[in-house]
Amino acid sequence: MPTPRTLLLTGAAGGLGTLMRSLLPAYGYELRLFDVRPVEGEPDAITADLSDKEALREAVRGVDAVLHLAGISLEAPFEKILRSNIEGTYNLYEAAREAGVPRIVFASSNHAVGYTPAPRAGDPLIPVDTPHRPDTFYGLSKSFGEDLAQLYWDRHGLETVSVRIGSCFAEPTDVRMLSVWMSPADGARLFHAALTAEEVGHTVVYGSSANTRLWWDLTGARALGYEPQDDSEQYADKLIAEHGELDPENPAHTHLGGRFVNDPPIWPY
Repeated sequence: MPTPRTLLLTGAAGGLGTLMRSLLPAYGYELRLFDVRPVEGEPDAITADLSDKEALREAVRGVDAVLHLAGISLEAPFEKILRSNIEGTYNLYEAAREAGVPRIVFASSNHAVGYTPAPRAGDPLIPVDTPHRPDTFYGLSKSFGEDLAQLYWDRHGLETVSVRIGSCFAEPTDVRMLSVWMSPADGARLFHAALTAEEVGHTVVYGSSANTRLWWDLTGARALGYEPQDDSEQYADKLIAEHGELDPENPAHTHLGGRFVNDPPIWPY
C-alpha cells in the first residue's frame, strides 16, 4: 500500500499522539488531528468526543487512513470505558466504513492479554495468537477493538493492523518495562509499516523495540516491514540498581499486564 497522504490521528493531544505528531510527518504524512482536548499549537485540530458521530464523519472525510490512538489509556469504571473505548471505537469504524477509508491502525495493548504469564528464562516468546486474557476493563476494551476490527474486515473489507503496544516512552521507567518498551522512533517505524504494508486484512502484532529482555514475538510486526532499531538494555543497569530485579512472587512482575493485574493505575479524568 503506498504511503497514505492524509492520515487522521485520533488522540492527538495524548502522550503517544504527541510523540507521533512530531515523528510521522517525516514519513510523508499530512496529519489531520482529532482529540477530545484542544491540541496545543494546532488551531485546525478537531476538538470533539468519540461519541460525536458528526464530528467523526467530518474527521474521516477524504483521509487515506486512520491511526486510532484515542480513548482511555488506564483503568476506569466500566461505564467510562464503554463510552470512550468501546462505543467510541465502534463510532470511528462506522464513520470510516461509510467514508470508504481503506485502513485503520488500531492502538491495542498488551493488556488485552495481560493475565498471560510472562515467559521465564529459556521459555519461548509469547505468540501473537495467544488467547485474549484481559487484565482490566481497559484491557477488555482492547480485546473488543481487535474483535471489532476482525468483523469489519470480514464483513466490510476495512483493513486493520491492531498493534498491542507495550510502553512507548522516551525511555523505560522500571525493570518490567525493559521487556515491553517501544522507543518513540520505533513506534513511528512500526505505525508506518502498519500503514503501508500490502494486504494486511486484519493483522494483530506486538509493538515494542528489539529488546534484549523481550517477552513477545515480533515476527508478525517484522512481516509488515518493521525493522526496530532500539533496545532497552542500555537502561537496565540503572533501573535494576534503583528497583532491583523482578520478583517472581509479585504478579505485577510475572504477567504481561504488569501492575494492571493487581493494582491498575486509574484514569484521572
